[in-house]
Amino acid sequence: MRIIADSGSTKTAWALIDGATIEFAEGQGINPFHLSEDEIIGILQTDLLPIVGDRKVEKVWFFGAGCTAEKIPVMANCLLKSIAGECDITVGSDMLGAAKALCGDQPGVVCILGTGANSCYYDGEKITDNVPPLGYILGDEGSGAYIGKRLVGDMFKRQFSAELYDLFVKETGLTAVSVVEKVYRQPLPNRFLASLTTFCSAHREHPQMKAFLVDCFSEFVRRNVVRYSQLSRGDSVSFVGSVALYFREEIEEALQRHGYEMGKVLRSPIEGLVRYYLVKAVS
Repeated sequence: MRIIADSGSTKTAWALIDGATIEFAEGQGINPFHLSEDEIIGILQTDLLPIVGDRKVEKVWFFGAGCTAEKIPVMANCLLKSIAGECDITVGSDMLGAAKALCGDQPGVVCILGTGANSCYYDGEKITDNVPPLGYILGDEGSGAYIGKRLVGDMFKRQFSAELYDLFVKETGLTAVSVVEKVYRQPLPNRFLASLTTFCSAHREHPQMKAFLVDCFSEFVRRNVVRYSQLSRGDSVSFVGSVALYFREEIEEALQRHGYEMGKVLRSPIEGLVRYYLVKAVS
């Protein structure tokens, strides 16, 4: 059996390949930057081992948030301790997993747009350049949290029409006071802000909302994608993540404004990773 995982802080997508059979499962997020080894092992024993059962695991590829150079040995050690018998384990960042899922062995610029944002230049084997995302307060342009942050700022600073403002208040039930409470005093403000993309999606055909969304993604392109010197005008850029999937048209327009084309778009890397490693196994 071979196992592939794509993990974020909130959930992990597992793919178990046993001969010609592929099983998909979902479990808790595993981020070694925030969790101790005991906590990680506990999650693996709860979510992974019951579906593995007594089958022998030969290979594990684990790509996850928080899997930095310092944390890769930690994650690898947790997997080794949790899986019975000897097996070959590879651990990499979620950005590398996205790159392999989207580009395979070909070079390109790869972007993650979900609650947060990230990007890189991938040479077909490894990441060779990365514009730091800096998180939703300092950066993360184009992410769900960034769009939500700009949305509430523009709504309550009267940058949108009265029509859209009234719809926003009616549909979300938010006020300036409640937004400040949720962002400054309650946990996980990034997730709250990202949840507001639902309102953007519902009203994306309104000219003001359309222009707002394209501008958010143009900021992402201008402050991130354009900074990769390896990219030439006319090249394509690939994306993974829920925001990328839902707002594909607006992202494509933003890219074209800067002279680039839309490449592949995936909601999640896991299926692309399965295809990539299945091809590698038979080649």
